[in-house]
Amino acid sequence: MEPVRWGILSTARIGRMKVVPGMMKSSLCAITAVASRSAASAEAMAGELGIPKAYDSYEALLADPDVEAIYNPLPNHLHVPLTLKAAAAGKHVLCEKPIAITAQEAGQLEDASSQVLIAEAFMVRHHPQWQQARDLIRQGGVGEVRAIQVLFSYFNADPSNIRNKADIGGGGLLDIGCYAVVAGRYFFEAEPTRAVVLTDFDPAMAIDRTTSALMDFGAGRQLIFTVSTQMVPYQRVQILGTKGRIEIEIPFNAPPDQPTRILVDDGSVHGGRSARTIEFPALDQYQLQGEAFARAVRGAEPLGYGIQDALMNMRILDALRRSAEAASWQRI
Repeated sequence: MEPVRWGILSTARIGRMKVVPGMMKSSLCAITAVASRSAASAEAMAGELGIPKAYDSYEALLADPDVEAIYNPLPNHLHVPLTLKAAAAGKHVLCEKPIAITAQEAGQLEDASSQVLIAEAFMVRHHPQWQQARDLIRQGGVGEVRAIQVLFSYFNADPSNIRNKADIGGGGLLDIGCYAVVAGRYFFEAEPTRAVVLTDFDPAMAIDRTTSALMDFGAGRQLIFTVSTQMVPYQRVQILGTKGRIEIEIPFNAPPDQPTRILVDDGSVHGGRSARTIEFPALDQYQLQGEAFARAVRGAEPLGYGIQDALMNMRILDALRRSAEAASWQRI
């Protein structure tokens, strides 16, 4: 398969340190250009990673006829505007999560998605540890799944960091709460019907720094999560069924250079001592994500998660924010 030629919008850390290096490992992805509003920044990243072309504006990159697909890791408030510009230029777009700040804003992408491929970059769904866990659920390995618990936290109190700027879509819910939502949807293979939330806001920066939620997926299925941008770094997914439990140890930031594992426990011995381990070799989930998108661009396989999936994520996140404001259950 001919590799898809990619352009990178911005020199954002997530792209420079994780996504682009992962994609560059693949024969299906050719990173041909990077753009920044600063020529020096674009040239520095191009030199660091060996990218052939560096542009001093996003518009110049979008005008490059050699670029077929765009990776958009810009700040949240620029996800939709630049994705629309890329689509208008005939480029397919893999946009960093969250794809928008609100569902209404994300809706602007629907028409464009009929002309080019547009997807939200949830790399976790491409990792074998997630896929194996879901296969076990489908096979009845833990009985009927009744509850999923997600914890995801890190500490970042820097007021200059874009994640701490409320006016451009900062805060923990949009940044990492979206992963908890995706976990519930992925493992239940269903959509939630209602949710209730408790949120603590940073008094100086006005961003949601800690959010806990209870989400009803119907048929007795519940997702419970806590995410925080000002707590000790930690992450875990627990999937509890009527006959067993699956634990994903590093569900979101799976290291690309070390093996990962999930634990499958029938609960016969307290303390998890009856759990068996399924180990996965070191691999890069960003590489797998880029390859899946590239195959979709070439028509080798359909895009697993397109714009409608992203719109549902945003509708759920909207409902969670409404619940935080109203201090009550909200329908989704």
